[in-house]
Amino acid sequence: MMQGKFLEELSVGQSAQLVRTVGEADLVAFAAVTGDTNPVHLDADYAATTSFGERIAHGMLSAGYISAVLGTTLPGPGAIYLSQTLKFKRPVKIGDEVTAMVTISEINAAKAQVTLATVCKVNGKAVLDGEAVVMVPRKVA
Repeated sequence: MMQGKFLEELSVGQSAQLVRTVGEADLVAFAAVTGDTNPVHLDADYAATTSFGERIAHGMLSAGYISAVLGTTLPGPGAIYLSQTLKFKRPVKIGDEVTAMVTISEINAAKAQVTLATVCKVNGKAVLDGEAVVMVPRKVA
């Protein structure tokens, strides 16, 4: 059984990241799984008429990269998402390399909860930021 970090192993300032390049297949798969078939994501002719001028990735795809960091690395397997705020700042386009990073900003030992600053960047610029709260398992005595 895979286990992430326990509450007692965490400290403010710890961080982790994940890097993914957004491809055509990612948009198609995300649309199929979620049902979000907004043509700005899937139809080049339609997207050309928007303020973006081309197709853009679903904002929640980038948010999903944050979820991946939380669920696989920091805190990792066993962590339970409680909340997430998101501010979308810039579009993500096909071919963009997205770096999703989480950094522990607060630990509430009494509740076994950790607050993390979350950000996704493309070319060093934030495309999304926010804050996540996760519940983390304690070590068994």
